[in-house]
Amino acid sequence: MILKKMFRRTWLITTLFVFAGSVLFIRLGIWQLDRLAQRRVFNAQVESMQSAKFLDLNQNVPADIASMEWRSVTVTGKYDFENQVALRNQYTVDLVYGYHLITPLLFDGGAVLVDRGWIPADENADPKDWRQYDEPGQVTVTGQIRLGETKPAYGEVADPELSPGQKRLDLWNNFNMQRISKQIPYPVLPLYIQPNVDQNDSVPPIPYQPVLDLTEGPHFGYALQWFMFASILLIGYLLYLRKQE
Repeated sequence: MILKKMFRRTWLITTLFVFAGSVLFIRLGIWQLDRLAQRRVFNAQVESMQSAKFLDLNQNVPADIASMEWRSVTVTGKYDFENQVALRNQYTVDLVYGYHLITPLLFDGGAVLVDRGWIPADENADPKDWRQYDEPGQVTVTGQIRLGETKPAYGEVADPELSPGQKRLDLWNNFNMQRISKQIPYPVLPLYIQPNVDQNDSVPPIPYQPVLDLTEGPHFGYALQWFMFASILLIGYLLYLRKQE
């Protein structure tokens, strides 16, 4: 009797709204479960790589190195300052605006980009100013493997395409490994190194590493809430119709 009443002309529009709302809530719950699954995959990747053996690129460059994000790595070589670029919109913990200096490192097994860290923007508007941070000679970089971006992160502006005759971009909004690599005159690995942080280092470039949250977060709880909202809406509507009877 109630089911017939739901689809009578008097209640049809309300019924459709209730069904639409329930479907929306269920879809949001499924979305949270998808987020939970993605987070579990990320956590497993980080924990697996952090427990892996330290990788020395001077000794070995694995063919599947692009699958080893977050693994500890070390390499010794020489920086190529002529082909370095900078990443915009970078801030210190004190919210001082600056850039991250990205420099190719040449070593016996090839070349790899290194995020050397933060430099103040107001003193480095011209790429020529970046040369004050040169580290000549052989250097050893120890840090973790990171992958670049293939598209702008949420809220970030895409980098412009090169104008006719323009050979390179010096300042980038996004760490697009594919595009940056194309303007370097030799092959580089499809990753970059994020050096370890020294808490006492206050002289630019200052390395940075993110603080990772390896918990599962609130996604499962949010999913249960959305499913509960769907149940309350649908069951509550049925009880309301029954009361009208």
